[in-house]
Amino acid sequence: MLKIAIGGDHAGFEYKKLLTSLLEEKGHSVKDFGPFSDASVDYPDHVHPLAKAINEKEFDFGILICGSGNGVAMTANKYPQVRAALCWLPELAKLAREHNNANILCIPARFVSEETAAEMVKLFLETAFEGGRHANRVNKIACQ
Repeated sequence: MLKIAIGGDHAGFEYKKLLTSLLEEKGHSVKDFGPFSDASVDYPDHVHPLAKAINEKEFDFGILICGSGNGVAMTANKYPQVRAALCWLPELAKLAREHNNANILCIPARFVSEETAAEMVKLFLETAFEGGRHANRVNKIACQ
């Protein structure tokens, strides 16, 4: 069982509900950082608390969903221990874990189907970091 943080903005609200249900059905513990409706919100208000929790290792992984995925990824990546990856194909979600040891998956709800989003989450959570030659590169990501 994994501890997963999930959040985003109003454009990702419906996907967030779907993905939360799928994750809980698989036995994962999920904390919803909002928003809690599809009313317009400022995504940083929900992303900062989630990214801070990932940065402090309170959760195993995070999932952020907004319209393009860009805003949530940019905000989350301000934290030194966060590696938030914007993905729109399942293969990218898999590589984000294998090669980049990403700990937050960012999904562009307006550009992927619910099925693709679910498949990306599945692969992201099931894929291990390869380490090896990739570890040295990942260790150079954070600003010193």
